[in-house]
Amino acid sequence: MNIYRYPKKEEWKEITERPHLDVSQLNKTVENVLADIKANGDAAVKHYEQLFDHVNLESLAVSEVEMQEAEKMVGDELRHALELAHDNISKFHSSQAFESRRIETSKGVVCWQKSIAIEKVGLYIPGGTAPLFSTVLMLATPAKIAGCKDIVLCTPPDRQGKVNPAILVAARIAGVSQIFKAGGVQAIGAMAYGTESIPKVYKIFGPGNQYVMAAKQQVSLHDVAIDMPAGPSEVCVIADDTSRADFVAADLLSQAEHGIDSQVILISLSEQFIKLVQDEIEKQLALLPRKEMAAKALENSKLILVKDADEAMALSNAYAPEHLIIATENYNELSEKVINAGSVFLGKYACESAGDYASGTNHTLPTHGYALAYNGVNLDSYNRKVTFQHLNEEGIRTIGKAVELMAENEQLEAHANAMRLRRFLIVKS
Repeated sequence: MNIYRYPKKEEWKEITERPHLDVSQLNKTVENVLADIKANGDAAVKHYEQLFDHVNLESLAVSEVEMQEAEKMVGDELRHALELAHDNISKFHSSQAFESRRIETSKGVVCWQKSIAIEKVGLYIPGGTAPLFSTVLMLATPAKIAGCKDIVLCTPPDRQGKVNPAILVAARIAGVSQIFKAGGVQAIGAMAYGTESIPKVYKIFGPGNQYVMAAKQQVSLHDVAIDMPAGPSEVCVIADDTSRADFVAADLLSQAEHGIDSQVILISLSEQFIKLVQDEIEKQLALLPRKEMAAKALENSKLILVKDADEAMALSNAYAPEHLIIATENYNELSEKVINAGSVFLGKYACESAGDYASGTNHTLPTHGYALAYNGVNLDSYNRKVTFQHLNEEGIRTIGKAVELMAENEQLEAHANAMRLRRFLIVKS
């Protein structure tokens, strides 16, 4: 891990940089696969499943028989954990429901908004190095609450053509409509364009590797909306002398084990505490099943010593982390200074794992600095706000002349005439 001691502000840009990858060849590969999916539908999806996931599929759809098999394979303890998480996610996202109000902006002019669910949404659930059944709950639960009619899920099968049973059980708990065996770029293309089996959707949600992210960004240019641009996962921890080194080390490692391109950052007010965290990381890392992956991620990670809490928060806001853990004694005070972050965890007991699974907040969050402008998935992600307005004769009298004048001065005569005709009719009457 790289250590920075009291870095000057002009060094922050370098410190907050994410690793840069040459994606030119990757983008070309993705473009070719997407074009094939668009032209050849199911046949192309099955071809790439064989090529990339090494499985020969007769059918892309998960059958009811497979759903019932999965129900038997998931133990009661895990099922109860899924149900607890689903309940908390439901409570939190239900609280975000939009309440419309009618506003009379001028006499006779009434405006309002209505929240309308996106009818067809697609969820991508990775199944590679880790089967993310928790992401099924995070994406499908708010979609169901919002009232999306069709909730389509794609996830890669194993080499026997089976989907992880916990993914299927989570999908049933959360109310997914249809599930298909498709991974990677081919899944994104299938949901963007539609195939003989997989329906076209209007918006695609979900994390994935660099190929999946590139595919989402490419299809979003012309064919379908996406939840957000994203990159590898990341966490920033702010700690002081009162923090627990073992807790902080565990938090950093829990992020590092996501993948070799994950990034973890510790901002500390104490050099002695940084040393304690380093020692704890060495001890805990040795015991992890995914220690090689986590160790590789730690090579890109940073331990930063700053002079005070204000500087810590300023540096964190410049970094705009996906996950921010404030483990200091005065976490409430520092929480008021958060400007840029995807999701924030306060106090020594609020580990990122809680939000990843069962606290109720959503774990689908902006990465790679996108928290400067994007928020994580929430109930609004599955809705559109449609505006309405009604004008009566009094409304025409109130704003008609202003509308006409503004249109004339923009040299849009048809616009002016649309209002002029109405004003003339009212004057005559």
